[in-house]
Amino acid sequence: MEVLRVSGNSKPNALAGAVAALLRSQRSVEIQAIGPAAVNQSVKALAIARGYIAGDGLDLNVQPEFIKLDVDHEERTAMRFVVRAIALLQAG
Repeated sequence: MEVLRVSGNSKPNALAGAVAALLRSQRSVEIQAIGPAAVNQSVKALAIARGYIAGDGLDLNVQPEFIKLDVDHEERTAMRFVVRAIALLQAG
């Protein structure tokens, strides 16, 4: 599964495009974010990505969790979002 690392300076539209492309091609992606600004950008990107993939008959399922990452030999707590593409249910 592809891992995207997000910073507080990440552009939500660009991240959403990357997420949408990976969901179309691989059906899953992992996003890692350290700090409140990075988590905020990640959540905005996920909301935008939903719109990008809706035309393909897809929606997304997100499982957030806390993880520990080693950054410069220091343990940091991060948010991990495991994102999977799911088929939109057809009405009718």
